[in-house]
Amino acid sequence: MITDPLSKLPMFATDQQLAVAIVGKDRASMWVKAVIPQLEKKGFPRIDPLHDGRPVPLVRRFYDGYFGITAGFAAAAPDGAEDLSVWDRSKRRARRASKA
Repeated sequence: MITDPLSKLPMFATDQQLAVAIVGKDRASMWVKAVIPQLEKKGFPRIDPLHDGRPVPLVRRFYDGYFGITAGFAAAAPDGAEDLSVWDRSKRRARRASKA
């Protein structure tokens, strides 16, 4: 069974707490220094000055979008109506060509 380390954090967590939950204790320092600034450019939640931490529910939502979880099946939108008669014509042409 997979446990969710983010669910064990307070509603507003420090970068260090988030780092440990997301990448583990060994890589946490590197993640805080190098990865968070890059993620902030892509919409990672900012530190809330009133609570002195990042809102964990928004961090979770960010990662859901990052991994495409929130996109669901809408990510592969249909490109238009299907014209099945095209297939029928090509089969007829192929039959005519083979008979000639």
